[in-house]
Amino acid sequence: MELIGSEKRSFPLVRRDLPELYRDQFPYTAVPRIRFDGVDVPINLPKEIWITDTTFRDGQQSRPPYTPKQIAHIYSLLHKLSGEKGLIRQTEFFIYSERDREALGLCQAQGYRFPEITSWIRADKKDFQLVTSLGLKETGILTSVSDYHIFLKLKSDRAKMADAYLGIVKECLAEGIIPRCHFEDVTRADVYGFCLPLAEKLLDLSQEAKVPVKIRLCDTMGYGVTYPGAVLPRSVPRLVHAFHSELGYPSELLEWHGHNDFHKVHINAASAWLYGCASNNTSILGYGERTGNPPLEAAVIEYMSLTGDDSIDTTVISEIADYFRSEIRADIPENYPFTGENFNTTRAGIHADGILKNPEIYNIFDTETLLGRPIRTMVTDKSGLAGIARWLNENVSLIKSGKCEKVTKRSPGIRHIALWVSTQYTHGRTTAISYDELMAQARRYLPGLFESELDKAKEEAKRIAMVIAEDVTHAPELETLDPAVMDGYLGKIVKREGSIQLLAVTNTDGFRISQIYSKHGEKSLFRNLLTKNFQEKEWFRQVLETGKPYISHLFFSLYTNRLILTAAFPIRDEKGNIRAVIDIDFMFEELMKLINKLPEGIVQDDAR
Repeated sequence: MELIGSEKRSFPLVRRDLPELYRDQFPYTAVPRIRFDGVDVPINLPKEIWITDTTFRDGQQSRPPYTPKQIAHIYSLLHKLSGEKGLIRQTEFFIYSERDREALGLCQAQGYRFPEITSWIRADKKDFQLVTSLGLKETGILTSVSDYHIFLKLKSDRAKMADAYLGIVKECLAEGIIPRCHFEDVTRADVYGFCLPLAEKLLDLSQEAKVPVKIRLCDTMGYGVTYPGAVLPRSVPRLVHAFHSELGYPSELLEWHGHNDFHKVHINAASAWLYGCASNNTSILGYGERTGNPPLEAAVIEYMSLTGDDSIDTTVISEIADYFRSEIRADIPENYPFTGENFNTTRAGIHADGILKNPEIYNIFDTETLLGRPIRTMVTDKSGLAGIARWLNENVSLIKSGKCEKVTKRSPGIRHIALWVSTQYTHGRTTAISYDELMAQARRYLPGLFESELDKAKEEAKRIAMVIAEDVTHAPELETLDPAVMDGYLGKIVKREGSIQLLAVTNTDGFRISQIYSKHGEKSLFRNLLTKNFQEKEWFRQVLETGKPYISHLFFSLYTNRLILTAAFPIRDEKGNIRAVIDIDFMFEELMKLINKLPEGIVQDDAR
């Protein structure tokens, strides 16, 4: 770390009785204004730049939270994308709930150097104690710097807040923990009257303790702009220049964190790099509060463009996107750059013709080599039977997954689709056939390539059943195997989850030790199950033999004649040995009502 304090200017704190709200730029009752004074600052790209990640912190504030297992897997993908040089230096976590700390522990157990695991806390001593208890070497600290926050939110003044921030930083340094001060709302703050005076004190503390004190410049509302000659506090170039070149804050201790409220999130982040920030804080797919953060995948490509470093395995970007689609069930727009299903698919007829002659004409780069995503074209009148067959093989899910054989130009139905396409252009069409149009024709003439809506509903119902069942299984009440304790808990679950018909716990000898039913008046229907041995039941044998959860096909209940499915999970002791099996019969009709309403992982915190 090169501290360049000898070059810095001195910036005294400007005290104010009333907040500086910059009403000429932020009138609130009108669109924010961009003002210019014609002052430009020079580009000052650091010798080394890198990326940090906030997928597990800010990235979870705009979507259902990830499960600890999902976080652990995503973390491993971040490590893989980071490469040997550690392009993705750090990732930050919330640490307040047991769920947060479980996820953090799973990631720590992987033992990777990159991304380094850090935390985020409020400027509070109790929060800081959590950091020390988890053995973390660095933490972010909420450090609000605009008068909007200091006066209007915190009901304080500049001097008091500066003292509070410096106090928590001193505590961090005393414990040998690197503080990372999140200068919240910096693009509405008094840069010379508060931000730089505070940063100057932080730099002094850093030099005295010989420990880095980082500053994250947070464009909390996305107000940053990159235009030449724009004024502070909105100008990203002048903001970074003020901290690095005027004050002398080392570039390696400066980090940019943006939001996309005005569609400028990526260009602002890239500009922060150019003018002196070494670190760019991002989130996978840009997930973040409100409109989101700088997309991590865009920052990776930007980094490679700026540095010429081709050592990064960019195919991991596609691996991350596929995981988010299949496991996280994220809805990635089809035209989303680098990761959307059709980001490198050309639709214009004239473009499709060019692609056939030379893909370099209309492909941004060799997407097959760099992202594992070969260029694709939409169907036109020039595609022919083979082109239509190729398009179907590239786009139909069952073919892509290997569940269905590829089609050829001789496959039944291809000629009918080709005739429909030809008719479109005979009538004067000039654009390529759209994805939805071609899929509709394929469903009509090649229905065997598609799952029915009922098939999809069945699979979604199974997913929802497994989400609910897994949550129930983790309850500490079940660890007791005490019927009195379990019955009370399971009774609450059955009342809460209207899709459950029967919920039971069976010991390893095959006999029921707890059984709860959902409908009043059905006790007599299930009474004989209390003395029945279940050792020959498939759900029981599968769980004991494999140690894995089981989900059945749909079937009609012998007792209620309802269409149901069974989910079964092992109940283990501290050493991982199976002590019992919990099985849940779900009513299919009720599960159907939950489709698209129960994202994975949202029920765990409400288990009781």
